[in-house]
Amino acid sequence: MSATSSFDDRAQTWDADPVKQERAEAVATALRRQIPLSPAWQALEYGCGTGLLSFALRADLRRITLADSSPGMLAVLDQKIAAAGLTHLHPLALDLLTDPPPAERYDLIYTLMTLHHVADAGRLLRIFHDLLRPGGWLGIADLDREDGSFHGPGFTGHNGFDRDALWAQLAEAGFSRVEFCTAYVLKKMTDQGPREYPLFLAVAARPIVNGGIG
Repeated sequence: MSATSSFDDRAQTWDADPVKQERAEAVATALRRQIPLSPAWQALEYGCGTGLLSFALRADLRRITLADSSPGMLAVLDQKIAAAGLTHLHPLALDLLTDPPPAERYDLIYTLMTLHHVADAGRLLRIFHDLLRPGGWLGIADLDREDGSFHGPGFTGHNGFDRDALWAQLAEAGFSRVEFCTAYVLKKMTDQGPREYPLFLAVAARPIVNGGIG
C-alpha cells in the first residue's frame, strides 16, 4: 500500500461519502453470492481503511482482522469499533510487503480497492495464498482496466486490471477456482466529464492438498 499520508488526511471524512458506503455494501453482497461464507470463519481484510466492507460483513464471520498501513484510517476504525461495541473486529497496522506476515491463518481474505495501489501485485497474491488455510477463499474487488482517468496524472499504481491477466497471476500464485463478476459500477466526475468505472470481484480458492479443491 502506498500514499499513506494521503489516506491519513482523508480518514476523518472517508465515511461521509455515500458512494463509498454503497460500494462496500455492493461488494459485501457479491462476496456472499460468490463465496460460501461461514459464521465459523476467521477473516482478514487487507487495506481496510475505515472498515466499511468489514462492517457490512460483521454478522457473517466469527472474527475479522482489519489490516491497513494508514494510522489515520486505523484511528477512525478504532473509534467505530468501540462505538459499535464489537468484540470480534480487530484492527492491525500492517503492510504485507514490508512487515512480517501474521502468524494467523485465515479462512477468508478480502480486499476492496487496494490491489491497484500495490506495485508488486503478484507478490501480494502469493502472500495471500500462504496466509490462507487450505480450502480458504480470496476475494479481490478492484477496478477493471481503465485509461488512467480514475486517479489522474501523477498516480503511480495500476490503472485497474485486465481480468485475464489477473486470472493468470492468481493461478501462478497457486489459486484455483478463479471466477470474476462485476460487483459495482462507480460513477465519477473526471476532467473529461462523468465517467463509469466497473469494479470486478475476483474470487479464488487455495486448493486442499490431495485433490479437495481443483
